[in-house]
Amino acid sequence: MSPRCLVAATASRGGELRPAEWCTDRPVDGRGVSVQGGHRVILWKTFHSASEGDTTVTAPSSIDPARFLHDQLASASPDLLRSMLTVFVNTLMSAEADAICGAPYGMPDPDRVNVRNGYRHRDFDTRAGTLDVAIPKLRSGSYFPDWLLERRRRAEAALTSVVATCYLLGVSTRRMEKLVESLGITRLSRSQVSVMAADLDAQVADFRTRPLDAGPYTFLAADALVLKVREGGRVVNVHALLATGVNADGHREILGLQVTSAEDGAGWLTFFRDLTARGLTGVQLVTSDAHRGLVEAIGATLPGAAWQRCRTHYAANLMSATPKASWPWVKTLLHSVYDQPDAASVHAQYDRLVDAVLEKLPKVAGHLDAARPDVLAFTSFPKEIWRQIWSNNPQERLNREIRRRTDVVGIFPDRDSLIRLAGAVLAEQHDEWAEGRRYLGLDVLARSRTSLVPDTAQEVHQTSDLQALSA
Repeated sequence: MSPRCLVAATASRGGELRPAEWCTDRPVDGRGVSVQGGHRVILWKTFHSASEGDTTVTAPSSIDPARFLHDQLASASPDLLRSMLTVFVNTLMSAEADAICGAPYGMPDPDRVNVRNGYRHRDFDTRAGTLDVAIPKLRSGSYFPDWLLERRRRAEAALTSVVATCYLLGVSTRRMEKLVESLGITRLSRSQVSVMAADLDAQVADFRTRPLDAGPYTFLAADALVLKVREGGRVVNVHALLATGVNADGHREILGLQVTSAEDGAGWLTFFRDLTARGLTGVQLVTSDAHRGLVEAIGATLPGAAWQRCRTHYAANLMSATPKASWPWVKTLLHSVYDQPDAASVHAQYDRLVDAVLEKLPKVAGHLDAARPDVLAFTSFPKEIWRQIWSNNPQERLNREIRRRTDVVGIFPDRDSLIRLAGAVLAEQHDEWAEGRRYLGLDVLARSRTSLVPDTAQEVHQTSDLQALSA
């Protein structure tokens, strides 16, 4: 028999062959190309049939479109379009996952760089209705189709709502007007904005008040952002209090967000009481700056938790107490403290730092001595996680993401719109952390909760004078 073209590949299923002129008996070159009546005929793939011994052309696809469409039309299901979309979406994601893995699913291949690891189900809202799609999971890394990022739409909807509110209230600047025009929201009515805001407010409220039931939260970080809000006909500064933590599974979580008029003890105390009421437990270490109200609130609401003074903030505080000419070498010695291989060496190097500045800079020496237990609190935990807990730098990266979105608005029309946008951004980040890799390993978390490294400061102090001072 002669080779058949792609459209004739399914002829044996339908019981009727395609017209003869669709096929060719002419020679086929190495690329699978033949010429028939002045037209190039491209053959997809050939295989030998065991029953007839002939060569037939077929398409290497996980879905046979003709058979699939025939079966769907025969069933006459009322959800025909929805079920067809679900199959095609799942097939598309499977193909993308195969491309990332470097080989088809379930087939050994020397070029394979990753393997499948099950599926996670997500609802995908379309004009045909909500589809239950199965997103492939990978053993290493993660896969998520860009066109299925509903959480991204949530933050963009929040930004649109805030900008539209500014526009309708007549408080937009030139930059705001240009942004409104670029977003295409100049024709939104007050009722449309209200509906959009109400839906977003409900989502953000659910996120901010959810139970904290994934504990114990061994490590916690707290910080505040200063943002501008229009109140009473004037622009005022408000403080967005924010806390993140590491749950029992090793993933980071956004634990809470509150907006207060001032970053004082009362605001932080209310904030942490809300966290504990929602289920915050098992905190071993809190990392933050040295704001007095924040530190007192930690002691009042989280008994038994140690406090780590952020090394980056402390360096800035120490610089303000050090003469400008002496700061470069003092800074070098301070950084050398964090480069030590173990807790004993860290305490020993800190002693050398204090001794080095004691004679020339007694004020700096007193500053260092008073801050010792708070700056070196990280040494009570395993060495592998020191970089994650000795500063607020991971928190600062989150703050920059919030700033990137809020700077578009500049001055918020009210506190509700601030919470709407910041809450949507935080909900996005929370989802990404939940689907990403673990922030801390389960083994190191278990060791952090059960077997803290004993305080070796006293032993180190006795032997520190035997070691040479080094940078």
